[in-house]
Amino acid sequence: MAETTLFSVRLPVETVRRLEELAAVTRRSKSVLGAEAIEAYLAAQEWQLKAIKEGIKDLDEGHYAEHSEVKDWLMRWGTPNEKEKPECK
Repeated sequence: MAETTLFSVRLPVETVRRLEELAAVTRRSKSVLGAEAIEAYLAAQEWQLKAIKEGIKDLDEGHYAEHSEVKDWLMRWGTPNEKEKPECK
């Protein structure tokens, strides 16, 4: 098991009530549910930040498609005049 440390957080009363209800129904502790929720939140945020950094790096390296080309491509989706996706430069 990974090393742990105590962490406290202030929550709205209604949030605590919901957490207690979920803990009772699932027979899991509030601590476990809270730790899982924080882990899931961090994973989502870290994924998003990584994707943003990669996108900025691509832009800095000159790898992008022109906005007008992307817009034209998207506007033609599902029409008889549908086009191939624009290539990145």
